[in-house]
Amino acid sequence: MIKSLKATKNPIGESARQLELISQTDVLPFGMRLDKLGKLPLKPTHISTLQVNLGKMCNQVCDHCHVDAGPDRKEIMTKETMLACLNVLKDPSITTVDLTGGAPEMNPEFRWFVEKLSALGKKIIVRCNLTIIVANKKYNNLPDFFKKHNVEIVSSLPCYTAENTDKQRGDGVFKKSIQALQMLNKVGYGIPASGLTLNLVYNPGGASLPPNQLALENDYKTRLKEDFGIEFNNLFTITNMPISRFLDYLVKSENYEPYMTKLSETFNPEAVDSVMCREIISVGWDGFLYDCDFNQMLDLKVVSEHAHISSFNKSRLEERSIVLNQHCYGCTAGSGSGCGGSLVEQ
Repeated sequence: MIKSLKATKNPIGESARQLELISQTDVLPFGMRLDKLGKLPLKPTHISTLQVNLGKMCNQVCDHCHVDAGPDRKEIMTKETMLACLNVLKDPSITTVDLTGGAPEMNPEFRWFVEKLSALGKKIIVRCNLTIIVANKKYNNLPDFFKKHNVEIVSSLPCYTAENTDKQRGDGVFKKSIQALQMLNKVGYGIPASGLTLNLVYNPGGASLPPNQLALENDYKTRLKEDFGIEFNNLFTITNMPISRFLDYLVKSENYEPYMTKLSETFNPEAVDSVMCREIISVGWDGFLYDCDFNQMLDLKVVSEHAHISSFNKSRLEERSIVLNQHCYGCTAGSGSGCGGSLVEQ
């Protein structure tokens, strides 16, 4: 039986608490699973993407959030750390910058950073929660700003109905998300031939795996177009990772062990070759480096003497072994899951 959260939350740090909970399962250790397949150590193929967490401050408090983001979080990336990122990004082989949070737009240096990235000619992805666009007048012109710098938008929308979306992300979120999507459509985002990419993200509402990505995308496109006149490019289905708030939910609802068993039983070896940690480096708000955004939330830093953006060494980091733990089953279950949705053709 998993220990209660109240019994473990205060005596030890949050990341240590989560790692202790994650280890309390009879599921075969993920590393051993890969070893049986001859895939250990798991190594990067290359580093083409710098995923940058600009801070944990957010205008929302979503039930499934693996960052545990919210309005009360004070962790914000400084301009100094952003400058270190820009120095690394002078390397033309790192072609993509993926900006996340929290709500990355709430970082006071967000627009300055995007402008600098744009000047470097990088592909810029912003993981926008949509509601930030309508949360305050100072954010209302974000669609025009995104368009000016040809930013690719990736936004969470758990369902095409208000009931299911608000249940996961908070009362009134669906209405605000629809309003933001209409504002993005108005400037060209998601419209065919505009060149402005708008992708949506689906996370299951509970302890289940996502459905078929293409089929669900077709449902989303039909309903959003018919009901609200909204268009978008792609839908990404992403498995909920057993960390942070979703881990708390699993434990409280006594679903943790069944969920981990489900992830293990649906483990897909084909997904291992395409997991995102093989081509990205995740940069924490304080500049420390991680194999992925999920490892960042568990404070599992890269195994390298170059574990901070200030000492970034691409060739050495591409030689590292990727840090694994039980939550990695989330990226390799079913059709696989990454920041760009399913990993294996369905």
